[in-house]
Amino acid sequence: MGTDLHELLRSLRVWDPEVTALPPFDPASAPDAPLPLFTTWFAEAVAAGQSEPHTMSLATSDEEGRPDVRTVMLHGADADGWSFASHVSSRKGRQLTARPYAALGFYWPVLGRQVRVRGPVTAAASAEGQADLHARSTGALAAALTGRQSEPLDSLDELARVSEAAWDRAQQDPDAPVPTWTLYRLRPDEVEFFQGDARRRHVRLRYLRGADAWARELLWP
Repeated sequence: MGTDLHELLRSLRVWDPEVTALPPFDPASAPDAPLPLFTTWFAEAVAAGQSEPHTMSLATSDEEGRPDVRTVMLHGADADGWSFASHVSSRKGRQLTARPYAALGFYWPVLGRQVRVRGPVTAAASAEGQADLHARSTGALAAALTGRQSEPLDSLDELARVSEAAWDRAQQDPDAPVPTWTLYRLRPDEVEFFQGDARRRHVRLRYLRGADAWARELLWP
């Protein structure tokens, strides 16, 4: 007997109080810019035990404007923007070359929080991308050396062979270059912070970049 998806969906809860705390959020106390608030919320998600809080959804669009989304890892967030990395030859890399604008989505259910970020994307200098890659784990370098991201794969045996060779090279040459590896930065035009509320009075605060400063506004949930 197959699983009844609808029954399974109806059995699930959102923000179960046994595993989720919904802290109050006063937008009036929020900082003038989004980065300090993001840093605080990220640290609080880590402290609350959120699994993999550094993963995020990355939405791009292709040349025809059709949307695409996947989960990637946050590499950093600073005055230059929110950063992530990939092969420039990958599907998302090609999409960012064609349409250098993207959106990020973070979801930290342990606190009932979301953060959404939208803005133009630029590629860092090659040397900076290589430095970012070589500061990561041997496994990350091996995966980058495997290459061919998003290309059709003939078999898992082929993947195993190429991956094994990449692991060997990564261990023997931890500074091995990967020319297609690219560090991207999203410079936000807008950042939204969503704090869930048990009575569904969710608080949404949106920052909008202005010429000289950020503007802030509340949104209906």
